[in-house]
Amino acid sequence: MHFFSPENLAAGKCPAMGHHETRSFQFGTTRSNRSQGQNNMVLTTSSLKQRVAVIGGGIFGVSSALHLARLGASVTLITQSTLASEASGRSLAWLNSARFRSTEYHRLRMIGIDRYRTLASRNEGAAWLRFEGGLTWDADNGSNRIAETVAYEKSIGYDCLHIGADAIANVTPGINAAAITPQGAIFNSGEGWVDLPSLIAILIQEFSALGGTVITHAGKASVNINGGRATGVSTADGSSIEADSVLVATGAAVPAMVKEVGHLISDATPIALLVKSKPFKCAVRAVLNTPHVALRPTLDGAIVCDSAWSEEELNRSADGTYTVKDETVRRLLSEASHVLEGNPALDMESYHCGPKPVPGDGEPVIGPLEGIPGYFVAFSHSGATLGLITGELIAREIMTGDVSPLLNSFRPARFMKQSQAMAL
Repeated sequence: MHFFSPENLAAGKCPAMGHHETRSFQFGTTRSNRSQGQNNMVLTTSSLKQRVAVIGGGIFGVSSALHLARLGASVTLITQSTLASEASGRSLAWLNSARFRSTEYHRLRMIGIDRYRTLASRNEGAAWLRFEGGLTWDADNGSNRIAETVAYEKSIGYDCLHIGADAIANVTPGINAAAITPQGAIFNSGEGWVDLPSLIAILIQEFSALGGTVITHAGKASVNINGGRATGVSTADGSSIEADSVLVATGAAVPAMVKEVGHLISDATPIALLVKSKPFKCAVRAVLNTPHVALRPTLDGAIVCDSAWSEEELNRSADGTYTVKDETVRRLLSEASHVLEGNPALDMESYHCGPKPVPGDGEPVIGPLEGIPGYFVAFSHSGATLGLITGELIAREIMTGDVSPLLNSFRPARFMKQSQAMAL
């Protein structure tokens, strides 16, 4: 395991997250409340603070850890590998609440976007967070729901503009107008994107300044249950971190982890592929969601793209790795080129594939496990959009017991209740 105390991070020894732009911020005096030993050690914290262990180094885990530290908790963040090494490191990270979803989910997503706008106002010009709109169109067949979507989005006050191909250039640059189907496209000017690894690096800096400890390369961690409640975390090498509460924010691994303690969270997690092109003369600014590819620009003048069809072409090997066909990557980049102005030649720089967290009913899962005091979870498909607000709300609940009404529809217990009702 690798331990990163506030002093480590202040000295620039930040947990590896790959090559991403980060920005330096100055905070107050740092201090460490952790002690470090050898295998089978027990990490203890000041008894004057509520101790919280957070498992998961993605946006949910890091955001929650930071909000907990802001509220005065003594927090240890544990991650299996490096920070942002799983879904947060291979996400399109589209900030939106477009199209159709429940009223409660839409409200939470809109508040989530609001938190990003606050962040953007404090980091004006940040390359890692952009609000330059989203553009979407459907296939030219019976599945096209553009007109219905426009009517719905207008009915709920979601900023949208229904435009034809001939007007695209007046709204957003870099689009091949010929690719847009006859039913037209929707431009949602309030949408944007975030580079999650860059954001996570910035949040970790503040977490460090507030006294938090990061443990990377911990291997698979588990929640310790004693006397019927969560009492800490054990890592793969037998180390133990004592805690008064534990938050499990391990992305696609959440359903399997809660199953170990007798709880059910329905799971529809697919294996997803994200391809990054080499930098090129990229004019596109909006996030695009089209029939055969979704894409957005990157910090360095490239694009990242994914699609639903490419998920179906991935094969998992016996050793847990995934096989990606060359033809799949080529087609994905070809589809991306087709929707971009000038149909630029796109070459692959890298690709990443792995589980994309999706609850079985498509709705977030945030809150405590009933019957196990101190055990909390955060699991959702919309990790980018909900990343900041989820951390804020779950941290407040852990520290004070106050439950936000925003989370009433998203509690883990709904799956057990549904299962029991179906058994009757």
